[in-house]
Amino acid sequence: MTEDSKEIILVFDCGATNLKVVAVNSVGKIAASASFQNSPSPQKEGKPGWLIWDLNEIWRKLCLSTKKVLEKIDPRDVKAVTVTTWGADGAPVRRDGSLTYPPISWQCPRTEETAKKIEEKISPWEIFRITGYQITSFNTLFRLMWLRENVPEALDEAYTWLMMPGLITYKLCREFHIEPTSASTMMAMDLRKRDWSAQLLELADLDPSFFPEWIEPGQTVGYVTEKAQKECGVPSGVPVVVGGHDTQFALFGSGARMDEAILSSGTWEILGVRSDMFNPTRSAFENGLLFEADVQRGLWNPQLLMMGSGVLEWILDKVFPMMGDKKYDLMIREAEGEPAGSNGIMFIPCFVKETGPAKKYGTLGTILGLTLRTSRGQLLRSALEGLSFQLRHALEILKAEIPAGIRGIRVVGGGSKNPLWNQIRADVTGLPVITTEQKEYTSLGAAITAFIGMGLYKSLDEARKYIFSEERRFEPSSRADIYNALFKRYIDALESLKDYYR
Repeated sequence: MTEDSKEIILVFDCGATNLKVVAVNSVGKIAASASFQNSPSPQKEGKPGWLIWDLNEIWRKLCLSTKKVLEKIDPRDVKAVTVTTWGADGAPVRRDGSLTYPPISWQCPRTEETAKKIEEKISPWEIFRITGYQITSFNTLFRLMWLRENVPEALDEAYTWLMMPGLITYKLCREFHIEPTSASTMMAMDLRKRDWSAQLLELADLDPSFFPEWIEPGQTVGYVTEKAQKECGVPSGVPVVVGGHDTQFALFGSGARMDEAILSSGTWEILGVRSDMFNPTRSAFENGLLFEADVQRGLWNPQLLMMGSGVLEWILDKVFPMMGDKKYDLMIREAEGEPAGSNGIMFIPCFVKETGPAKKYGTLGTILGLTLRTSRGQLLRSALEGLSFQLRHALEILKAEIPAGIRGIRVVGGGSKNPLWNQIRADVTGLPVITTEQKEYTSLGAAITAFIGMGLYKSLDEARKYIFSEERRFEPSSRADIYNALFKRYIDALESLKDYYR
């Protein structure tokens, strides 16, 4: 196979902030892409702050993006279409595919009270033991419970429930399906069995028969209809291959081996591994670990969710206002000029205390050691160091819970582009940090899954032989000893602040 391979998978890579259509060829090269911004909408006749997704608007933007992509490639080269989206969100639908209620956004606060009352019915530990999930107010099960209590007709009139990948896939091929990667974000699966938990669904007065047939990622669910061809331009009859939740496909598309941790770094960071064990222990629960179903049957993705570049955006907004894109280069330049340890500044990046490895401490974002001589370069470097301490903290939890030797960290996403941050990550963790030129890991993972499903590749290992991507390695430097001592102080600070924030 060559870099100009004509076999194309069209990936609908849908994020909460950007909707992309990406054409990926069989050696992992991006042949074309197009995107539009995405955001939830206020719900008409809803309470202030209620947010939903306009599915028709999402589909319209995806169709426009698809047409732009098809102008740059030969539509006859498209061998399949697949869909990957963010998790947790979905909607009830009638037999004809129309919605009985719009998709509630994960950013909507309406289920906060429902989440607070869940412990009256089942313990958080029992939920974690079955589903691998920690309680967060936007878990899909809370949406189902909220609908049952407040808009019961939405469920009573529905034929089934589709997660976001299923809603978009239906637009392409008029077939219902649900797959384990998205369903594992619902807090409603028996994750060990890769099937529904009747006990959890009963909380919303539902049972497994309400949901569509399980179909695994990579399998064909249907074929592009003539109606979809008119709307988005993809030739009718093209296979529609099952995708799923973007996080798992980013892990898969990174090409990481079983002894490598994967850090998906953006506004939020997710540190995970691909593991052949589902081991929801008490300590894992107390340390904020969660599990999702891997793209491949028989594997799971233990992971920790924590704040990432959202913290840096907050600082840049405060100390580099009105600087535009120049602020990123300026940030790196000024932070590089400061010594390891940032002249005594300790930055704790727990801006959302319900998430991350420090969850059990209840600590909020904190900056220690400020003086009148503190420079913004020191503040910025301390933030990069604090995020890296958070990463090491999460890594140590993973190592304790998952008995696999982690020999490196593969960083993907926007946060992989900052060389200073990558070097600090390597120094703090004592592990090599690996990045690649390929940035569209979610699209690549979805495309590889489709190619495997179609038989072009037999496995991910075989696909690695043909997916060309230059790697860059950041090895731990002489600063590692300094950061080893500072990490101990970081953990001590979390412990000391516990009572203050409580």
